[in-house]
Amino acid sequence: MAAAIMVLGTASSVGKSWLCTALCRLLSRRGLRVRPFKAQNMSNNAAPALCSDGTWGEIGRAQAAQAAAAGVTPHVDMNPILLKPVGPMGSQVVVLGKPLGHLQAKTYWRERAPWQQIVLDAYDRLAADCDVVVLEGAGSPVELNLMTRDVVNLPMARHAVMRAEESGQPGSVLLVGDIDRGGVFASLIGSVKLMDPEDQAMLSGLVVNRFRGDPALFSAGPGLLEKHSGVPVRGVLPYRRDIYIDDEDGPDPTKFGPGEIDLCVLRLPTASNLTDLTALSRVPGLGLRVAESPEEVGNPDLLVLPGAKDTLQALAWMRKVGLDRSVKAAAKRGIPVLGLCGGYQILGERLRDPEGLSGQAGDVLGLGLLPIETVFGADKRTVPAEGETAGGWLLPEGLPVQGYEIHQGKSHLLTESRPLIRLPHADGTSQGLVAGTYLHGVLDTPQVRDALVAALRERKGLPATQEAAGGARLSREAGYEAAADVLEKHLDLRGLLP
Repeated sequence: MAAAIMVLGTASSVGKSWLCTALCRLLSRRGLRVRPFKAQNMSNNAAPALCSDGTWGEIGRAQAAQAAAAGVTPHVDMNPILLKPVGPMGSQVVVLGKPLGHLQAKTYWRERAPWQQIVLDAYDRLAADCDVVVLEGAGSPVELNLMTRDVVNLPMARHAVMRAEESGQPGSVLLVGDIDRGGVFASLIGSVKLMDPEDQAMLSGLVVNRFRGDPALFSAGPGLLEKHSGVPVRGVLPYRRDIYIDDEDGPDPTKFGPGEIDLCVLRLPTASNLTDLTALSRVPGLGLRVAESPEEVGNPDLLVLPGAKDTLQALAWMRKVGLDRSVKAAAKRGIPVLGLCGGYQILGERLRDPEGLSGQAGDVLGLGLLPIETVFGADKRTVPAEGETAGGWLLPEGLPVQGYEIHQGKSHLLTESRPLIRLPHADGTSQGLVAGTYLHGVLDTPQVRDALVAALRERKGLPATQEAAGGARLSREAGYEAAADVLEKHLDLRGLLP
């Protein structure tokens, strides 16, 4: 069995995914065979991963990014349970890459016993075929009302440490806190004190994340943390917002300011795969913002409808708040509109889901801006894909594209229309300045992104410019390397590696 490094956090969004991704790259470039693992993820941001039978399933985007940082193909064992929320009380349950259906939260937790064994078996398969597994926790490991049914944090740490030590390998647990949000002493020390003594004994170190300013100002901090927690501080990591690693749920628009080109993204309920916009958001001169009401849409240079886990629910919400009229009005006055996956379905003529296989059952009219009809069935298409642009909308013909499909439902053209992208099959379509595609990651391709930005600049009368950043893959690779460099300098891993 492999060595294990488990990363727990004092709360959500303290940097667990970032640290795990950086660890995967750091250990990989030291020559170790590394695999990422997260027992259960709750996210609508997913990516394709190989199943044991050679087909494709899906896992959380964070674990797919960690696999890329480790230099391996994503596998469904890396995230055996993925919960994709379709409302405040329920989720689609994806087990080992395949959707099993929709469950209410109380039903899922009541019947969780089988899931726990699936998780442990998946971990053991991974750990049997590598040198070290980097495990990511979820939220806080000491939510007192949830600890008895937790499958992600301390129970997983116990299993991984036990398996490692049985094989004579180190098993370690790191607890990370975010100093930038404040209260790092209370959150780290309090989290340790709320653990049982047996779990405290597993802790190999504390990590203070996102430190800004002069490190000398925190010189007393590590000693105070160790004194009050009994756990050594393994590192104080600087806040590096310049490092390009996909956020788990897509780019945070609050990190971006206005630009010469105004990109407006509708914040749909159950929005999914917002990482489709990460690379575009990094283009110099492009400003990314979100809109949740008609008043916030304004007069953008490009209006994007992203993916949505429950497309019918998202469409109903748009009609409730009036954003359906905003999209139609924008298209009527010549603003380019792009629908991605669920957004593509919404732009069509009709959506039929009589059994609620995508979430909410219904047979409804779409926005009528694209000549397609979508029917939701039991099959879910999850597969990597590559091809070229077909020469419609704002994109010239013949540009290479590479990405992946993850969608429930099939869309059929109602009239003869050129596809937007030629894959092994025709994908998407356009009508005037409105376009849609199922291909996630299409804007990651430098040629496509550059062509789109050039067309938007030309429409606005702005001079052509050269994008400073490279392709999304190269930018991600640079981000993995930079993050690993941070750990190389600021994180003490002595005694934690095989």
